[in-house]
Amino acid sequence: MDTAPTREAALARLAAFLPAAGRRYAETRNADDGPLPEGRGNVSQLSPWLHAGVIGAPEVLKAVLGQHSPRGAEKFIAEVFWRIYFKGYLEQRPAIWDDYCKGRNGALAAIERNAGLRTAYGQAVEGRTGIEAFDVWARELVETGYLHNHARMWFASIWIFTLKLDWRLGADVFLRHLMDADAASNTLSWRWVAGLHTKGKHYLARADNIARYTAGRPEGALAAAGLAGDEAEPLTEPQDYARQKLDLPARATAADLAQPFALLLHDEAAHHAPLALPAVPALVIGAGRPDARSPHAIGSHARSFAAGALASGVAEAAAAFACPAVKWRAGEPLAPLLAQAGVERIALPYLPAGWTRDALWPDLAPLVAEGRVVTLLTDLDRATWPLAKAGFFGVAKAIDGLMAECGIAGAAR
Repeated sequence: MDTAPTREAALARLAAFLPAAGRRYAETRNADDGPLPEGRGNVSQLSPWLHAGVIGAPEVLKAVLGQHSPRGAEKFIAEVFWRIYFKGYLEQRPAIWDDYCKGRNGALAAIERNAGLRTAYGQAVEGRTGIEAFDVWARELVETGYLHNHARMWFASIWIFTLKLDWRLGADVFLRHLMDADAASNTLSWRWVAGLHTKGKHYLARADNIARYTAGRPEGALAAAGLAGDEAEPLTEPQDYARQKLDLPARATAADLAQPFALLLHDEAAHHAPLALPAVPALVIGAGRPDARSPHAIGSHARSFAAGALASGVAEAAAAFACPAVKWRAGEPLAPLLAQAGVERIALPYLPAGWTRDALWPDLAPLVAEGRVVTLLTDLDRATWPLAKAGFFGVAKAIDGLMAECGIAGAAR
């Protein structure tokens, strides 16, 4: 798999996957055949670029519908909407993210105080538990910065129910190492496995299931002896997270950006192309904050992909718009960069709940209060997020209508 953090690589990966996005994906997507040299052709592997905003969900859906009918590519289309659903769900319950961060910090502190826990945690993250499948995935995660989605579910289940480690520690490990680590998808997926997202419904990894879907790996099927049995109970928590009303920005127009403005690209919106800007910026600002993912060190693959995606995105935007580009480093004031370029306003790709918002918002909030920020949000997100009220079903049943509403269609079939 070519994981170059560029839009060119993203589009090449999309083109290579398109023939398999229909029936083949539906029939083979659950198989984890390992990080083969030619890549995992049964899944798209587009998630790193999607998370970084190098490529957008609408253009992926349009490309898929150019080669497959909505029914033929139903499974893949649903997976794209799962990402959007998780964003919308967390956006309506931002306290979940805040509590995750607090709980993670507490769990990390507990490791330092407890030698036994520290040993168990170290064995898990280093792939020394004695559970072959888990250990393979733990090493693969660090060595490649990627795991198959099914492997992520098995890994999380073993972490929680067999190793009995705090789920927030595992979620933190994923955030630190996955190139596609997304605050919403990662946090809510771990909660789903644990039985917290859908109350009382957890996911238990089983050795026979793991063997069946890893049989295509070069080393053969992975063994997973000693897993927690069916008696393992889902996790519980004392609090309920009430849904908050969404306050989404209207579609930005050329009139909103009539005065000279700066385009601010960040770790979750690293390229201008998916933004469909209605006007040309006078300045491009790169605001990378990958270290905000975790109090611990970020893995080399996750760090290099995030940094590379933003660097290439800033350079391509500056070239496309024939304007200067600058870096906005953590701890530096933003206003002088704007003043030096003679711009008053910022076009800001939406900052969803998560670490990027946590890192950038304190410095942006005063400008927002002054009316100097125009927030950019895709039509697909704006239409879908309000439907992410509870389970995925509310979004799933509306997928065809949402795509039609947002003008997402392919060749007639």
